[in-house]
Amino acid sequence: MNVTTTASVPQGRRAATLVMACVGVFVAYLPVTTVSVSLPAIQRALHASTAQLAWVSDAFVLPMAALILTAGVVGDVHGRKKVFQAGLAFCAAGAVIALSAQSIEVLWIGQAFAGIGAAALLPTTLALISHAVPDHRERGKFIGLWATSLLSALALGPIIAGLVLEHFAWRWIYLLAVPASLVAMVFAARLLTDSRAAGSRRLDWPGQLTAALAITALVYGVIEGGAGSFTDTKVLVALFTAVVAGVAFVLVERRSDSPMLDLKLFRSAAFSATTLVAMISFLGLIGFFFALSLYFGMVQQLSTLEAGARLVTVSLMAILVGAPVGRLMHRVSARLLITGGLLVSAGALLSLTTIDAGTSYGSLVWRLALLGLGMGLVITPMTATAVASVPHHLAGMAAAGNNAFRQVGGALGPAVLGALLTSRATDSLSGHLTDAGLTGAQRQSVLSAVDGGGLGAVARMDLGPAQGRALGALSEAFLDGLHLCLIVSALLTLLAAAVAAVLLRGPRQTTMPVAGSGAGSKAGSGSGAGSKADSAPGVETGTRSAVG
Repeated sequence: MNVTTTASVPQGRRAATLVMACVGVFVAYLPVTTVSVSLPAIQRALHASTAQLAWVSDAFVLPMAALILTAGVVGDVHGRKKVFQAGLAFCAAGAVIALSAQSIEVLWIGQAFAGIGAAALLPTTLALISHAVPDHRERGKFIGLWATSLLSALALGPIIAGLVLEHFAWRWIYLLAVPASLVAMVFAARLLTDSRAAGSRRLDWPGQLTAALAITALVYGVIEGGAGSFTDTKVLVALFTAVVAGVAFVLVERRSDSPMLDLKLFRSAAFSATTLVAMISFLGLIGFFFALSLYFGMVQQLSTLEAGARLVTVSLMAILVGAPVGRLMHRVSARLLITGGLLVSAGALLSLTTIDAGTSYGSLVWRLALLGLGMGLVITPMTATAVASVPHHLAGMAAAGNNAFRQVGGALGPAVLGALLTSRATDSLSGHLTDAGLTGAQRQSVLSAVDGGGLGAVARMDLGPAQGRALGALSEAFLDGLHLCLIVSALLTLLAAAVAAVLLRGPRQTTMPVAGSGAGSKAGSGSGAGSKADSAPGVETGTRSAVG
């Protein structure tokens, strides 16, 4: 039996793998916040409508969410190093296309290429780390640094965008991704050792097609339903397609000899818990970031750089916490870390429900830091537990599955919470306009503008002396919507905490074997999957191999 051990992997190779993995996830996540805070500048430059602008972000998220599972399988079959380099190439190509974009449609294409690249990088980087560092104790530290790189991209994105937009055109926000990707490709060719999943795993085309269709249709339906109406024919068709494709995916995977996502993985309570936590918590947290960005721009009238300086507080605190948490994982149970972090995050979200138009940075910063603390406690153990709860040779599948559900949650967050914010703000706007003393004709003019062009249309109106009062009423209405979003985000985070507390149980619990046919059938190969040495502390392994 060929069992991979930490000692069998040279120290230099492990360090090189870590560096490459960190660079890869940094490149993958950099467009998330860099582009989101630059949307107003992109709208002005390309004369895009609100609906067209929404698809700038969605063009990146959709292929990332739809192709993560496929990328994990391709890496397991054809080699993770090859998929890693392909992901970097797609990121570079997407950035070059976006740099040259003269229309919103070309920008969508660039974002889609970058999304494909991110889909390739996210599961591959984790699978490379898992292969290089089989021991869960040392791997926890590596994944902590991986999570720190992810958060660093989210933290630096707004700052980079703010600095670029202060001096240059919006398109230059994409420049950094080009040399970063190309340099990483050169070093990866020399430093990375290729790896594949043990056993006879094959590409599962029916599963990949049905999964991509289900995720794409679901995200599209929710986005379009939030922007318009969930009773629109195209929305109903998309949601129906998502349900049918999802059912087809389950049926296909149950019959497949080499499934893309072995459904037996969900017999592991640890894997199921971290997957659900990833989707639920990211739906709430990413949706919150979307709403808070609008608060800084529409209510507090901050510049891109000023807004970025505030948003970076969350990521910086998560970075400070994330690395030490990786080293603590063999002393403190993942259940305690994840549940505690989610409870802290929920408390921070609830504390933000008292903010208003005049809330100072000093009053805001401790709440954002508290949210970052909670996120830092969650991300590293959540990711490490998902990878450690399955056989070692299925690490790529576990990482891909966890990331896929995380990205679906992240894609749905802005759509769901954005729809709630707009609906609540629009409903309360008329009353706030009346309280501000606007006449019936003025109120109707404002409401008509909002109905046709969204909440931001009020800022472009000319109401003479009543303009200031109209903007004040808009701010109050927006805050009504924001407070609702914060409450919903907090409730979603509490739900995720409950899932973690219930499902992340102790290692003595009897578990069902994950290994089955195809890739999972050779549990005894690879790294001795399912042994205690390869499971996260405080959670069930989810596996029981032939040698365990």
